[in-house]
Amino acid sequence: MFVGTGSDVGKSVINTAFCRIFLQDGYVPAPFKAQNMSLNSYATPEGLEIGRAQAVQAEACGIAPSVIMNPVLLKPTGEMKSQVVLHGKPAGTKTAAEYFNRSGRDALFNEVMHSWHQLAKQYNPVVIEGAGSVSEMNLWDRDIVNMRVAEAVNAPTFLVADIDRGGVFASVYGSIKLLPPNWQKLIKGIIINKFRGDMQLFEDARHTLKEITGVPVVGVIPWFNHIH
Repeated sequence: MFVGTGSDVGKSVINTAFCRIFLQDGYVPAPFKAQNMSLNSYATPEGLEIGRAQAVQAEACGIAPSVIMNPVLLKPTGEMKSQVVLHGKPAGTKTAAEYFNRSGRDALFNEVMHSWHQLAKQYNPVVIEGAGSVSEMNLWDRDIVNMRVAEAVNAPTFLVADIDRGGVFASVYGSIKLLPPNWQKLIKGIIINKFRGDMQLFEDARHTLKEITGVPVVGVIPWFNHIH
């Protein structure tokens, strides 16, 4: 599973890359994101809606996109309102407060985990993507997409951080250390994304991050500014 220190740190692209890597290595992978937020959606062969990122990830896996890869899709419709698409079909429009109401969250979590189990019966590995930041403590008891999923399936989890934003040490350290101990144990590695400059100059930082978090930096991905 790939989770992030925040939104837009590169989780979707890294997830897509690993989908293709697993395929090339002879596995039969599939992507999964319990909850996605996107204004635009992708229509599966059955005419059901999922996030476009999961459709791209399915293509990287060499398989047809399916609604079980993204059981909950939130499509913004206005100020703090989104259409809720459940299992590919519209299920009403809710405000943020209504959607994140504690009532019914366990039932929604059970719905997304049912989709995961369907995928896990057909594919191995299932490459899971989190959403936003894992350190949003105010949402932990209503989580259906981040560390609660990782814990439910005992997924080795990798934290992605965007160094181009600045403050990467604080964001990585805070994201890990704010997690409850049982969730911290699931974090197996740190991936630093969008690195610019001399990679050798980051070697000391690797050791420092390992010392202060207890988690190794398993990858430093350079900034590619020629991708169109």
